[in-house]
Amino acid sequence: MKTEITVSAKTVDEAVAKAVAELGAPDAAAIEYTVLEEPKKGFLGIGAVPARICASYQKKGAEVALDFVRRLVESMGIDAKVTLTEGDGDNKLIRVEGDSAGVLIGHHGDTLDSLQYLANLAANKKVAGEKREFCRITLDIGNYRSKREETLRALARNKAEKVLRYKKSVMLEPMNPYERRIIHSEVQNIPGVSTNSIGSENNRKVVLYLDDEVAPAANTDRFDEGEF
Repeated sequence: MKTEITVSAKTVDEAVAKAVAELGAPDAAAIEYTVLEEPKKGFLGIGAVPARICASYQKKGAEVALDFVRRLVESMGIDAKVTLTEGDGDNKLIRVEGDSAGVLIGHHGDTLDSLQYLANLAANKKVAGEKREFCRITLDIGNYRSKREETLRALARNKAEKVLRYKKSVMLEPMNPYERRIIHSEVQNIPGVSTNSIGSENNRKVVLYLDDEVAPAANTDRFDEGEF
């Protein structure tokens, strides 16, 4: 999304600094500008003319997603701080912190996942003629994702122990691809137990079973490839 403004100031440098602030750009190097009028001092201050520039700034995908989440939080009347940081690998992480932000998480993070999906759409939606690199956004609220990951890993260990003890397969409740991968990953470290995913679309479930048993579902991958 490209924004263009016209700015006036005593000098060109001051006009550029003003444009950077108004456009929300990180620095002067990030904006493009054209000097429309050079400043003139005049005589004894009379007839002085300020510098005038036309400046533009094209926000990157992560910044567009950040604006989207901030507007959403504000429109819902939620008192929360929304920040953008580097995530794992090439991911960008948007954090929402606030006492009332928990309403955006939903049951087992379903609302959070939906918001993350929309944030990714906003980050990667291209306007005609606009060049924008693909950006993957992770949205977290109140450090929910790391807490949920710890819960899922503990669940995986607990169910794997039951599989080994009672020699019976265990099926978990439906989970999204991100959560299923956590279960698969944790069980990989437990000798004697394997995992598979069965079902379709939003009803896919992880099954834990003994290594020497036949996989509980045919034509399904042991590890899910889909991701948010």
